[in-house]
Amino acid sequence: MYSSASNASTDSKPTKDNAANRKLDEKTSPTSHAQAAKPSPSTTSESTDTYWEDEPNYDIEKFTDLPYTNFGVNQHMIIDREFKEVMRQLLWKFRAPIRYAFAYGSGVFPQSKNNTATEADIRAIHPKAPTAVVKAQTGGPKMIDFIFGVGHTQHWHSLNMRQYPEHYSALRSLGSGAVSHVQDKWGAGVYFHPYITVEGVMIKYGVVNIETLCRDLSEWDTLYLAGRLHKPVKILRDNPRVRLANQVNLISALRTALLLLPESFTEQQLFATIANISYLGDLRMAFPTEDPKKVSNIVNNNMVNFRRLYVPLIDSLPNVRFVDSKCNDPEWIYDANTTASLQQDMDPFKRGNMVRRLPKSFRSKLYFEYQKKFQIPRLEFNRMMEESNDDDIGSFKKQQGGGFEQRIAQDSPEDLRNNIRGVIKNTISWPSTSQSIKAILTAGIGRSAKYLGEKRAKYQKGKMSTTEDKKE
Repeated sequence: MYSSASNASTDSKPTKDNAANRKLDEKTSPTSHAQAAKPSPSTTSESTDTYWEDEPNYDIEKFTDLPYTNFGVNQHMIIDREFKEVMRQLLWKFRAPIRYAFAYGSGVFPQSKNNTATEADIRAIHPKAPTAVVKAQTGGPKMIDFIFGVGHTQHWHSLNMRQYPEHYSALRSLGSGAVSHVQDKWGAGVYFHPYITVEGVMIKYGVVNIETLCRDLSEWDTLYLAGRLHKPVKILRDNPRVRLANQVNLISALRTALLLLPESFTEQQLFATIANISYLGDLRMAFPTEDPKKVSNIVNNNMVNFRRLYVPLIDSLPNVRFVDSKCNDPEWIYDANTTASLQQDMDPFKRGNMVRRLPKSFRSKLYFEYQKKFQIPRLEFNRMMEESNDDDIGSFKKQQGGGFEQRIAQDSPEDLRNNIRGVIKNTISWPSTSQSIKAILTAGIGRSAKYLGEKRAKYQKGKMSTTEDKKE
């Protein structure tokens, strides 16, 4: 069982691991970002794209157990140091142990360049906002969103309910067992607390079990949290298991986007395709409760952060490359006003390998769709799946796709896109819907209604902006 003392050691003890983590917030060169996702030449071969995917050990406990030095450094975004410190200090206000935490959304990464918010506007949301929060949210005051990864769900809520009973709805009266059951068994395994003021800052925090988080990142069984981590987030408390699982998640998002894109495309198209994955089956996008320009706003205002996240992974794949002379400038990654061009190899063998390397749960659903399309008899299909079992340790079957994967990759671009999008929607739709329904229980009717009202207001504002753009 984890205690507050063990939690403290992950953030402040002067170990080699934490010293390395602190360096992640220092400005690094584009070269070092590119190298961060790539093993040294001596540890890879031409037959594999990324050797660390083949037998990932999700039971690791130390950062030194990661595949190589600086593995996953691309996941750490650089933000204002004082703002980061404010958010880190908020975590210390929770006595229940938090093993992994990140902040995300427009409260951390602005989705517009509008700098008209006054200090009074911001303090209407954050009643005692530190100066760093005021400076960070000049584009408009926003509640700051967090995800807390925890080791023992019921124990965590038991401690948190004693410290912050006011954070919970009436569900608290049934005890921590009921709360943890609702979290783990309903929806995507996340328990959200919206409109919580801590140290004068309004936040929303979601609680998820580390096991649930790592499973979604590595297998895409719900894509609920995996989709959030496809976009830039600020990791405030890192965990080696999650870092490994998230690197698998990020390269899976990149491969999925490549399967959806043509031979030539821009990085803006690539990042928009990746960012849109988590919204394809989201209930909020089907109803007037979300800004219709949300994806373009996220990408256009965070190009540099998307590059930090994905350029190292692009460089690690053999079938996609930048084909733009501007990338010869070592500083191009920091230029938010430029958009580089890319090209991918459409060879069926290489694209079949990408299909084979999609996350396990997601890939199984895609295979089932193509079993129906190709009318493959059930017995033959089962035999094919057994031959390509991920658990066949020591073989290269996971690394390379066979005839079935190559047939999928050679499907017409339109049909392939439709089938992949259909699987994404089917994966996301029920967890997203059930999480929205669960919010009534976990947040209470009042907070849920307030949250829905704000989402509708964002939708109306985005719709008006879209209409004005068409008129111009």
